[in-house]
Amino acid sequence: MGEIWTIGSILTWTKQYFADKGVASPRLDAEVLLSHVLGKDRMYLYVNFDQPLEAGELASFREAVKQRARRVPVAYITGRREFFGLPFAVTPAVLIPRPDTEVLVEATLRRLQEREKPLVLDVGTGSGAIIVSLLHKLPAARGVATDISAEALVVAAGNAAKLGVAGRLELCRGDLAAPAAGRIFDAVVSNPPYIAAKDMAALEPELGYEPRAALAGGADGLDFYRRLTGGAAALLKPDGFMAVEVGAGQAGPVAALATAATGLAATATIKDYGGVERVVVFERRQ
Repeated sequence: MGEIWTIGSILTWTKQYFADKGVASPRLDAEVLLSHVLGKDRMYLYVNFDQPLEAGELASFREAVKQRARRVPVAYITGRREFFGLPFAVTPAVLIPRPDTEVLVEATLRRLQEREKPLVLDVGTGSGAIIVSLLHKLPAARGVATDISAEALVVAAGNAAKLGVAGRLELCRGDLAAPAAGRIFDAVVSNPPYIAAKDMAALEPELGYEPRAALAGGADGLDFYRRLTGGAAALLKPDGFMAVEVGAGQAGPVAALATAATGLAATATIKDYGGVERVVVFERRQ
């Protein structure tokens, strides 16, 4: 890269380097990584373009750039990702929280606002982004979160502690909702794996670093929805509901899984910020 680099010159060089490597947002990623290395916000970069980088800063940034050029996700390099306005720690043990999932949190919050002490189950919690965000916004709420990965639960526990909700959250290791059997909830929420088998090989390189178990949804992408709808009614209070995130084009097939046999009725589909039907809401049949 050269011997003397300023903030401005290193960003310009890195933007082009990332673009040549096929990175989708080269300038943004360069700024986020340099901000992380310097321990400053991105505005600091803009008002200090002429500031030279120290040798240690340059070395750390060079390593981060190498990782990103290999298409390691930025969140795994920095170890954090903002979700619902809150800072979450992330590791390769968990799926990186995405803005689309905020639609699921918003839909759940709207339905829980008037309940005094709601109890919420988050199935497949990963980083804990969904349940921790809900508990952070609903001070009287309590939560139970499950995950089959012990490593993921460690990340979720750390996020719950950092954001002040650990005392109201029970973390359980197990398959889907199995650890919560015999209990009933005001709401069950989940962002399950939903990528169809035929689409897994065509995923962008960054997704290859995320846990496959959090992505692969079986032959048609609906395996986990079938299992969730099959047992959700027994987990819900009479006025309870289940809200799940779905992939593009899946809202109709997922809603159709609600039958008299499941004890559920699909009552709403909610679009994300791009107009894609992203959340399906089920209620117990009365």
